[in-house]
Amino acid sequence: MKELIDVLNHASKVYYQGQDEEMSNFQYDALYDELVSLEEKTNIVMANSPTVHVGYETISELPKEPHVAPMLSLGKTKDAEELADWLGERKGLLSLKLDGLSVILTYEGGELTKALTRGNGEIGEVITNNARTFQNIPAKITFQGHLVIRGEALIRYSDFRVLNESFSDIQEKYKNPRNLCSGTVRQLNNQITAERNVHFYVYDLIESDGSGQVFTEKEEILKFLDGQGFDIVPYKVVDGEDIRQAVAQFSDEIANGLDLPSDGLVLTYDDIEYSKSLGRTSKFPRDSIAFKWQDELAETTLLDVEWSASRTGLINPVAIFEPVELEGTTVSRASVHNLSVLRELELGIGDRITVYKANMIIPQIHENLTGSSRLTIPGQCPVCGEKTECVNENGSEFLICPNPGCYAKKIKLFTHFVSRDALNIDGLSEATLEKFINEGWLHDLCDIFNLAEHKEEIETMDGFGKKSYQNLIQAIEEAKDAALERVVYSLGIKGIGLSMAKLICKTYPVRLSEMENLTPEELTDIDGIGEKLAESFCEFFQRGENRELVKKLEQILRITMPEQNISTQLEGAVFVITGSLKHFENRNACKEQIERAGARVSGSVSKNTTYLVNNDIQSSSSKNKKAKELGVPIITEEELLQMLR
Repeated sequence: MKELIDVLNHASKVYYQGQDEEMSNFQYDALYDELVSLEEKTNIVMANSPTVHVGYETISELPKEPHVAPMLSLGKTKDAEELADWLGERKGLLSLKLDGLSVILTYEGGELTKALTRGNGEIGEVITNNARTFQNIPAKITFQGHLVIRGEALIRYSDFRVLNESFSDIQEKYKNPRNLCSGTVRQLNNQITAERNVHFYVYDLIESDGSGQVFTEKEEILKFLDGQGFDIVPYKVVDGEDIRQAVAQFSDEIANGLDLPSDGLVLTYDDIEYSKSLGRTSKFPRDSIAFKWQDELAETTLLDVEWSASRTGLINPVAIFEPVELEGTTVSRASVHNLSVLRELELGIGDRITVYKANMIIPQIHENLTGSSRLTIPGQCPVCGEKTECVNENGSEFLICPNPGCYAKKIKLFTHFVSRDALNIDGLSEATLEKFINEGWLHDLCDIFNLAEHKEEIETMDGFGKKSYQNLIQAIEEAKDAALERVVYSLGIKGIGLSMAKLICKTYPVRLSEMENLTPEELTDIDGIGEKLAESFCEFFQRGENRELVKKLEQILRITMPEQNISTQLEGAVFVITGSLKHFENRNACKEQIERAGARVSGSVSKNTTYLVNNDIQSSSSKNKKAKELGVPIITEEELLQMLR
């Protein structure tokens, strides 16, 4: 029991902090059910058991506040018959259990005043500024009273695929939309949240005062909130007779490519008074129950493991198996993620394995029934033949190709350079770039701007002609007018996405070649950039070949610099902002005002900090403690505004 508790609590910690999950829902539920069974048999329940505690208290610098009512978990079943028995003769609401991050919104006088994450169920993190960037919540509603609602913040599958492709390194990529959403909603910089298309779907009313309206059924509440402009979680009104059909209909919607991530259904009684009369246990409300998708398993044979080389040098294993039908589609491939996962599965060619679709979408290996461990890890890069290396990062082992001239790296690097968020050169697909590289026309990134030298050859290539050649050359010429942050992003620096490039360029608006003078300490002063990203950035500009590339790009491109601050009112001062803001729309708006006054905004308190801005001066946050230790003055937003006048 103690071993199961340790494993489940660690998995829960990873889940709630939005990191890359270490086990699937399927595996977690199996271990959880085993623990419940043991507790029932022994009549012993440990104090730290996940069957007692709700959620996990996240570690964050976001301010925290208690909820107006406990945010409880739900009891669960995987049997539709149990749902029917549970509902009995009563009317119920069956809705999608959306797979994102629970968020509680408070409206006063028709305006959003507060947003909290679920946190540990009792205390949540304040994410009001981030919530204001959600794509589909109303900033103002017609209802003028006090309103507290609960819903799910999520990133849709279509947005998830686009976002995940934009991350420059495999370690940055997320396994599923839930992990990406959790990390996004809890960002300290809400510009990042805004760029990731977070959506919100409401499913419960927690408190309401001043409506003059008495609700007797939960469907009435959902219709009321729908009338206020909120998107409502998809639901069906059911009774004990048609609940099985409703479960099947939801299952079909998921299998047919529903864009909303879902890990099951929620059934609740529609009658509000009856629901209230049932009360709650220490962990679960008695008026609702969750239905978890029973992942469809299929047994098959492992035929091969492909090793796919990336632009950053990572060589990623992909399992190839005999095709099987899962959730209505044919599946024959599944990512194995890294060497650690591969070894844990003890894979070998010819092994019998079971596979499933996580959340009915993403193919995964569930179990290796043979466990032969006969798989040979390649000692050479499958593309260039260079000797491979094994590296350990954050406890996971990866296979890499150390050859900087690897052909796979070259193709991926060129593809990244011309991508939409980089220099955005239309007409240079990966396949076209591969042809040009094979012809020997592209050796480094600057060669793209010399493609006009091969006019006759390009016009006669398959898929090209005079018109398409002219369009390509025009796109290349237009790409020479580029913003500094897009040029920095286009370089493919490990870990530096477009949002990070914007932060760096806005904080340090220097020429591209002068970025080699930035230090890791200066970069970590930027809110949202940690030590690893800072080291990666500096290492890139310290390499000789990269410095040469940067100098050549400066001669070719017409780089637009970020707007310079002209005020020197607070020149030399360093501010750190923490906590919720009342007068500024968000932290970014506050930061812009400070920078316009000639000061700088850092992400962490240090001996160089001039002021810490925090409306809660008595807060016990780590930044307040650090400021007091170092003798840094803590000022309120009002005091800051006085300085800026």
